Amino acid sequence: MNESQTGAAYPRDMRATRLLCLPLLLLAAVATAQAATVVRVDIRGLDEPMAQNARLALPLVDAIGKDLSGRRLALLLREAPAQVRSALEPFGYYSAQVDVQRLAVAGQPRQAAIRIDVDPGTPVRVRGERISISGDGGDDTSLQRGVAAFRPAIGDVFDQGVYEAGKARIAGQLADRGYFDAALAEHRVEVTRAEHAADIALAWRSGTRYALGPVDFEQAPQAIIHERVLDKLVDWMPGDPYQQDSIDRLRQSLMALDYFSRIDIEPDPANAVDHQVPVQVRLAPAKRSIYIAGVSYGTDSGPGVRLGVERRYLNARGHKAQAELDYAQRRRTLTLQYRIPAFAWLDGWYTASLQAADEQTDYIDTRRVEFVASRSGEVNMHLTANVSLHVLRERWAYPAQGLAPAWQYGTFTFPALRAEYIDVDDRLYPRRGMSSSLELRGGAKGAGSDADFAQVHARASWFKGLGADNRLILRGELGHTFTDAVVDLPPSLRFYAGGDRSIRGYDYREVGPRLGTFGLGANNLITASSEFEHYFTEQWGGAVFVDTGSAFNGRTPDWRTGVGIGLRWRSPVGPLRVDLAHGLDHPDANFTLSLNFGADL
Repeated sequence: MNESQTGAAYPRDMRATRLLCLPLLLLAAVATAQAATVVRVDIRGLDEPMAQNARLALPLVDAIGKDLSGRRLALLLREAPAQVRSALEPFGYYSAQVDVQRLAVAGQPRQAAIRIDVDPGTPVRVRGERISISGDGGDDTSLQRGVAAFRPAIGDVFDQGVYEAGKARIAGQLADRGYFDAALAEHRVEVTRAEHAADIALAWRSGTRYALGPVDFEQAPQAIIHERVLDKLVDWMPGDPYQQDSIDRLRQSLMALDYFSRIDIEPDPANAVDHQVPVQVRLAPAKRSIYIAGVSYGTDSGPGVRLGVERRYLNARGHKAQAELDYAQRRRTLTLQYRIPAFAWLDGWYTASLQAADEQTDYIDTRRVEFVASRSGEVNMHLTANVSLHVLRERWAYPAQGLAPAWQYGTFTFPALRAEYIDVDDRLYPRRGMSSSLELRGGAKGAGSDADFAQVHARASWFKGLGADNRLILRGELGHTFTDAVVDLPPSLRFYAGGDRSIRGYDYREVGPRLGTFGLGANNLITASSEFEHYFTEQWGGAVFVDTGSAFNGRTPDWRTGVGIGLRWRSPVGPLRVDLAHGLDHPDANFTLSLNFGADL
């Protein structure tokens, strides 16, 4: 009975099971047929920052190159519009329309390309803004300027990144001004999507403004400079209102002295007494002696060596000394220098230097000794000034074939003023900004000089980055000597043009008045240069340039122009430039090859 009943029921159960499994098998087959590999995800209708944020928010992008089941791919496609809309909200777009399409890849049935078309819609703009600082900071004009400059302002798109940056900027200003107990009492943003409007409410309680306290200098492992010397760098008295600018100036002054390899300055508000913040300065001595050694070669000077030594600190008063010898086959220079730190009025140096030079080339035979006493100072972070007194004794002659040299002698005592302005984004490789210098000097006959003269000499360079890989450099130079006796001025007080720092395509001092093949120098100078650089990699690039100008007497320049190409290498310690140039004013002019290493400034 049981067996017959069992035997009769078995075929019917099998048929039922098969009927139930059939839809599942069909679904599995369909799912298998829809499985695919995502080969790309294209987002259209957005600018790059928004598109990049959308990519980061999309798991679809993470799935590129992976095999996905039909169910997983359908889920990702279904969720993509909401993910894109969420990614656009930080940019102020809360009503974006998103269309996601799966596209077939020709000849590749198991591959899929995803296209996402986005219409960002109308952005949310700031409708109302209430920003305030209460407490002592409410009367701080510097903080109020920061509040007035808060962004996004009324009418601006409500960009959350700009909003957070604005909050952080005010919080940073509070700390920089000494409001260490400041707290954010209110921070609220109300977005009304239907009206595309945002209302901002921000309020800080500043608390009491702290004051700058005493400074403790700690030199380890041993003290190398008297603390009374370092105390002169501190430009505040205990009790003065706290401001971060004073701390930053102390750091810059310590760096400029070049005595220390490590400088750590730590204000300590947690241990303030009567709201006066003690400042701890920890210093580690730098290497005391710096040695210089190198080789050189110039077409005029011949092969040579360069040797030098600098003592960063001779004694605990911070005095410095330097000696340098540049000895080449036909040009030799010895320089001795002694520097004493100066703190009155402007941070800087008192310097005394003595230089002896001997140059015997095909163009000139000259020997000179020059003593210079100077006072330099940093006016601000961009401008430095130097006032100096020069005592110069020079002998010179222009070689004549088969004749004894006709020596000329000159003694000149004169003051000079030099100002240098540098405002660039990077001193090794500037892509934005300019540098310039202006020098004035002059002497009077009968007051230590053999002739009356006054001289002005100006230089300027302008840098502009063009995209990520290009740079434009414009340079100019002007010089003029007011004198009726230019022939009585020694060569070191005359102007010359030509060479790798002047008009490339012409040899050193080639451009200007000449006596046969000898450059005499002139009382006027004008040069200009335009250079375009393109970098093929992070370090290597090329350049094209055109230089023009003249050194001349009278009113009419005898213009010379050179063009060329160059190789550029951005080394870790400064750019290396190799230039090949040719002058355009003589058909038989030779090519010139120059090599320079160091900053463009």
